[in-house]
Amino acid sequence: MTPQDMMQKPFGTLPDLVAASAKTTPDAIALIDGDVEISYAQLNANADQLGSALQKAGVGHKDVVAVCAPTSAAYITLFVATLRIGAAIAPLTASAHPETLTKMLVDCGAKVYFCEDNVWQAMAAYRDAFEGQRISLSNGNEPEYLTFLASGDAHPTPVDISPDDYFNIIYSSGTTGMPKGIIQTHKMRWAHINRSSLLGYAPDAVTIVSTPLYSNTTLVSAIPALSQGGKLVLMAKFNADRFLELCDKHRVTHAMLVPVQYQRISDVQNFSKYDLSSFRMKTCTSAPFSAELKRWIVDNWPGSLVEIYGMTEGGGTCLLNATEFPDKLHTVGRPAEGHDIRVIDDDGNTLPAGEKGEVVGRSGAMMVGYHNQPKKTSDAEWFDEHGNRFIRTGDVGVFDEDGFLTLMDRKKDMIISGGFNIYPSDLEAVLRSNDAVYEAAVVGAPSRAWGETPVGFVVLKEGADITSDDLKAWMDERVGKTQRLAVLQLVDTMPRNAIGKVLKTDLRQIAAELVSD
Repeated sequence: MTPQDMMQKPFGTLPDLVAASAKTTPDAIALIDGDVEISYAQLNANADQLGSALQKAGVGHKDVVAVCAPTSAAYITLFVATLRIGAAIAPLTASAHPETLTKMLVDCGAKVYFCEDNVWQAMAAYRDAFEGQRISLSNGNEPEYLTFLASGDAHPTPVDISPDDYFNIIYSSGTTGMPKGIIQTHKMRWAHINRSSLLGYAPDAVTIVSTPLYSNTTLVSAIPALSQGGKLVLMAKFNADRFLELCDKHRVTHAMLVPVQYQRISDVQNFSKYDLSSFRMKTCTSAPFSAELKRWIVDNWPGSLVEIYGMTEGGGTCLLNATEFPDKLHTVGRPAEGHDIRVIDDDGNTLPAGEKGEVVGRSGAMMVGYHNQPKKTSDAEWFDEHGNRFIRTGDVGVFDEDGFLTLMDRKKDMIISGGFNIYPSDLEAVLRSNDAVYEAAVVGAPSRAWGETPVGFVVLKEGADITSDDLKAWMDERVGKTQRLAVLQLVDTMPRNAIGKVLKTDLRQIAAELVSD
């Protein structure tokens, strides 16, 4: 039975789909990791052996395995092996503070932890809190990992996996306090897999993976591609020129990128020398995606461009086919089929098209909740008059008369100055319209006079010659009095997390020091 035949069933698992590809197309290449190519037969056999080794190490059904390492074939193998034995995987980010990383490790209750040596060393002051086994893993060639792998038998003990079993625990990208562990089930991932063909994933697809595997951004592309029996080209670290070289060399058909990656690719001076004619689909998610950048991609890069708006927590998804709707590039598209997305006011009332409110969503792909945090889970939920559960996004948006959703801002990012609501995205759009501006971000800073006041941060284009005072004066002429920036600061780069999101929490701390009133 092929993976496509299995997808006709009400429920299945990613490891079973990998096994199906190993049986029907054993020599097909599953993973390309540098100069190494791994077939589906090899991937399936390695996952079997690693799954057996995990069971021998005491990992059982419904336990958790954690990993903090760069993208590699071994990482993908660990994913499949962990799921195959009915355990959940918790992919962690090395960019977190070592204390926070340790807290995530303890919170998920991992029995075994695979991580780089430098990460383990950085955790020295905190790691006594972790009681499980630690295995060195970077690229799969470490003696410790190979010894652990060799300890396994050819096949693990079979486990019956139910739709409600945990697939993974993904921790939110919070920069302060304890990130929330988002629980996704096999049922939720099966829903993602079942819609993979809508984006053109197929056995002959070649998908490049250039964002970290701890991010749902990556998994919503890598999992569907693998489930269909396609080929994954792995990048441990993103570089725009190298990305284009790999796409040309391997005739890549699919890529999931975040906006900052698209921006860096568009800045490559010899972009046109690369043959990207094999592309069928490019997708984007995770951060605001400007209409101008979308237009450049549509005009210069073969294949369709689809923006995916959604959350790791699940709920509702919007899709914008930028190629098909060039007049809607300022939006994030319309709700995907079977997804119920609404805009609500502060009292929980559903708002009509044209009125701004918080975006909430409901679908077959929704998180169980936040691990060990029932209060935060409850805060993230909204129920309609029929008792249907929705997930709050925290985004402010508005539907137009055609059913396309435009995002205004994060609710927490909205600035209330002198009683007026100021949307940072509006001010950022004005700043970006200046020819000297490469990137802009606006945050609120505490103010005695106004409660809050907007502060702008700008990265100039290379060679631009304008002072912060002149740019601020230019800005003041184009916005209302209540929207004028208290301070405009020129910076070399924006602070970002590993997935490319601007860390506005960091900018707020800087802004608070810049405002004197």
